[in-house]
Amino acid sequence: MPSRDPELVAIVNITEDSFSDGGRFLAPRAAIAHARDLASSGADWIELGPASSNPDAGQVAAEEQVRRLSPVVDVLSDEDIPISVDATDPDVLCWALDHKVDMVNDIRGFPDPATRERVADSAARVVVVHSLLEQERATRDPATPLEVLASIDRFFDRRLREFAEVGVAEDRLIIDPGMGFFLSSDPLASVAVLQRIPELRARFGCPVFISVSRKSFLRKLTGRDVDQVGAATLAAELYAARQGADYLRTHDTSALRDGLTIASRLDEKR
Repeated sequence: MPSRDPELVAIVNITEDSFSDGGRFLAPRAAIAHARDLASSGADWIELGPASSNPDAGQVAAEEQVRRLSPVVDVLSDEDIPISVDATDPDVLCWALDHKVDMVNDIRGFPDPATRERVADSAARVVVVHSLLEQERATRDPATPLEVLASIDRFFDRRLREFAEVGVAEDRLIIDPGMGFFLSSDPLASVAVLQRIPELRARFGCPVFISVSRKSFLRKLTGRDVDQVGAATLAAELYAARQGADYLRTHDTSALRDGLTIASRLDEKR
């Protein structure tokens, strides 16, 4: 294992149609309670998602996303819980930055120049996500592992340069190569990306953010449904940690924190 455990980013979906828990935390009280539970079980960050990115999700207007976020952000901010907002709409991202959230995460990789400039005026950390098609949702399009790896290199070469051009300091940037349907319907594309984590860190000089929790490629490789893929998720997360991932985005903070604790103890020299 690396000398330092990754930071754990716990998922709170304030949505109706997220693939794993849609509707469970749509009410502000439920979302806040879940966020507190995740923080107490070892999460370093709470990531709030006001709209789902799965291929079958519906559109959610920016105003509705803000309505979902606002009461939860207010309470968690007052409790000094570090907040990340996972959104694609520029108006929602700018709202989050105006409310001084600690991190913003755009699965399209911040394609909007005005949003990048607004990011430059903030102090938030920035998760720049690679998606093969740079759309608001994942797709089910095929792509080979080699095509995906080449796309990742091209994307980050361009986008990190664009962030530098508007004055975003390198130490605020975090790269996420994408996983599952964000890359390809072929599960081996995600496997290839996980195996390349050390190369990504070395090539781009940025922390690496990995989100494998309950992803489609794990379900496809194991033949399990989403509610049966916990063991596969933990195995992939621990592998990513061993490869040097700096952030792990997860639904089950408690299981991952325990897994990291045991892995670290087993790696201690006798």
